[in-house]
Amino acid sequence: MERPQWSALRGVVEDLQRTIDNAAQTREQMLEVTGTAWSDDRLIKAVVGPRGQLIELEIDPRIYRTPNSKALSATILSTVKAAIEDANKKTRDIMDKVMPKDKGLGLLGKTDVDVMLEHHDADLPQALKKKDEEGHGYLS
Repeated sequence: MERPQWSALRGVVEDLQRTIDNAAQTREQMLEVTGTAWSDDRLIKAVVGPRGQLIELEIDPRIYRTPNSKALSATILSTVKAAIEDANKKTRDIMDKVMPKDKGLGLLGKTDVDVMLEHHDADLPQALKKKDEEGHGYLS
């Protein structure tokens, strides 16, 4: 029987304690996250909050020179989606800094939070369902 890696396990516990001690500060950092994106033509700018909600939308008046409602709608959606990806990346960066490190023990896998940050709302139910079907509970 293999001996436990006590030093690695102790490191995980210490990291977890640090995470708990810094929870309020981490929460504040995550609540301040914003994501920003510009359309390819630089005529639309979208800013989203930490949960992906749209908080600012700038549309350059030059967009009306060639009116096309379907193209405008698609451009707005793709720009907002890019802003959400930016906010999600910033949130993942914060989480990566504060979450306990696995120390190679295989104890901490991908959580539902990871899945949520990697998928857009429209894709999330299917991603979580797939994770459950693969036999991964809250931790994979």
